[in-house]
Amino acid sequence: MYMKAIIVDDDKVAGMNLEQLLKEKYQMDVAGVALNGLDGLALVNQHQPDVLFLDVQLPDISGLDFLDRIAAFTHGQCRVVMYTAYDEFILPAFRKKAFDVLLKPIDPEELATIMKRLQEAAVPVAKESETDGVQRKKGGKFLLYTNTLDFKLIDKRDIGLFQYNHEMRCWEVIVAGSKQPIRLKRCVKSDALVELDGQFVQVNQKFIINMDYLIEVVDNVCHFYPPFDMLDYVKVGRLFRKKLIDRFCSL
Repeated sequence: MYMKAIIVDDDKVAGMNLEQLLKEKYQMDVAGVALNGLDGLALVNQHQPDVLFLDVQLPDISGLDFLDRIAAFTHGQCRVVMYTAYDEFILPAFRKKAFDVLLKPIDPEELATIMKRLQEAAVPVAKESETDGVQRKKGGKFLLYTNTLDFKLIDKRDIGLFQYNHEMRCWEVIVAGSKQPIRLKRCVKSDALVELDGQFVQVNQKFIINMDYLIEVVDNVCHFYPPFDMLDYVKVGRLFRKKLIDRFCSL
């Protein structure tokens, strides 16, 4: 199962050794290694990892304080494995809701056990959240969850398109009147967005458009009515072209 990880450890050699082990033995995508807590928080905010390997003793903030701050960056979607040479930190780490604790020097069998737990835990979290990422409401409005607790109530007529953010690994929605795209929960899939309404049609792997705003397709580029007429980067993929043409013929 694909998982993205961040490592935060002030011991550069230890961090590099763990990075190599995660990549070579477990095929994890290690998005970055930070040598202090503040740089680690920045990496977490930028890459939104599934797993964070966090050293307890850091030069600027403690790993336990780091745990208190991380929820604001990840909306509870990142599992934290504390790793330390001192077993007295194990109980405080669990009290801070760490997923697991790995003692230094790393025992390969202990790491294998933790990796198995991470892979098993990832499955029910995804299945549980898939059902509440998007909900259809009465009157042409949709309830779109942006994280575990927060949501946006959006009218279908205000949606120009959905676009996939590869860096954040989630779908976003372009809404009339909103200066920035609204980022949806990472569990929301393209199938769920297309099924919201018959006017939402996927035109390539990255874009799902609202057909009500589509004027024409020129050189495979979609052109839209206002207020989405400034969106000039949506191209029709070869595999999606026939379905889009069929929709034009049926309207």
